[in-house]
Amino acid sequence: MTHLKKLSLALISAAASFTPVTSFADEEKEGFIEGSTLTVLTRNFYMNRDHRKGESSPTGNGYSEAWAQGIIGRFESGFTQGTFGVGVDAFAMTGIKLDTGGGRNGARSSFDVLPVDGNGDAEDEYTKLGGSIKARAFDTVVNMGDVFPTTPVVSFGDSRLLPESFRGVTAVNNSISDLTLQAGRLHAMSQPASSGMQDDFATFYAGSVDSPWVGYFGGEYDATDRLSLSLYGSRLKDAWDQTYVSASYVQPITNALALTADFNYYNAKDEGRKLLGEFDNDIWSAKLGVKYGAHTLSLSHQRNQGDDDFDYLRQSDSIYLANSIQYSDFNSPKERSWMITYNIEMSPFGLPGLSFMTRYAKGTRADYSNANNVYMRRDGEGNPLTDQHRWERDIEAKYVVQTGSMKDLSLRMRQATTRATAFESDLDEVRLIVEYPLSIL
Repeated sequence: MTHLKKLSLALISAAASFTPVTSFADEEKEGFIEGSTLTVLTRNFYMNRDHRKGESSPTGNGYSEAWAQGIIGRFESGFTQGTFGVGVDAFAMTGIKLDTGGGRNGARSSFDVLPVDGNGDAEDEYTKLGGSIKARAFDTVVNMGDVFPTTPVVSFGDSRLLPESFRGVTAVNNSISDLTLQAGRLHAMSQPASSGMQDDFATFYAGSVDSPWVGYFGGEYDATDRLSLSLYGSRLKDAWDQTYVSASYVQPITNALALTADFNYYNAKDEGRKLLGEFDNDIWSAKLGVKYGAHTLSLSHQRNQGDDDFDYLRQSDSIYLANSIQYSDFNSPKERSWMITYNIEMSPFGLPGLSFMTRYAKGTRADYSNANNVYMRRDGEGNPLTDQHRWERDIEAKYVVQTGSMKDLSLRMRQATTRATAFESDLDEVRLIVEYPLSIL
């Protein structure tokens, strides 16, 4: 059976296996069928990493490369009639290898574009299927099944070929004007290069952790038209408790000029059986920016005041820090980092849909002298690494087609260069991403 036939069957089965059990009308929505959407996103993804310290490459040859095609289908129903409404969400995704091999696929590492077999060879294809039942009552929506949470403490990742997903229960409430509350309890995760769910969890810096669940609660509040506040807490059972606080402010000066300010703070403490060792880390970032017409220039500072790496779920986007960028997170113990970023939108110059970004970040003073056994990093003589530093430079160009039959087609190029002392990699990385969204229903 061809790849396209397999995908077609998967999408049809995901969308057609659900039928409404009550009336199709609803007071607030169009109804179960009338309120349904079916979208397909095609994503062509190319990525390579040139490991400048050849031995740092997971394949041992100093180079990782993969090119693949992803097709992501999502079905979201409306809700049945009444104060208490029910519905379903479903997805069918497939990833198809276009080119990799010869020791270039990145094996099992943070490269993570395609799944690999026992010999470390990339699979020709893989598929992710899932869905959830949802219910709505009194401005609250609850999903049970395969979910895609987006919070600063637990957030699905979407920086590879296919997105990450979780399994469990989530709830979102919008009863109070300008306040959004979110909560969830998740017991499994499926990483971007995996077809199935894993009952245990994995973190980016410590690896697999035998935790039975992760839970979170918090919300965002638009205090004024200019000020937004956020507060969240999460627990990775027997590993950590995390608290997150943020504030974002915009001050218009003229119609063309505005000042922005952002602050993000995390505290992470060990919990329960302390599967990741003992720790109590504070890490924060602050960013100031100025926007003038098409131009935005910002300066950010980030500091980890703890003795261990600030960790988060593997390949997730659960790190809302200003200096967490394409490759580096600048989150090592005692590390301090500065970053300058410049963005430009080309619409005022007659090129709507085209934008550019460049940034440079530098981190210093990383010190593992007091790290626990899980996060400890040592030199060749067995001594804890101290006075470590690194820098990263990113360049990005993106174009989105504005009109015509190919409207919303996007082309994106991302390039990163990093250099570091013993605790981190030296590499040059390129990502090329072409996406085309289709709305079927």
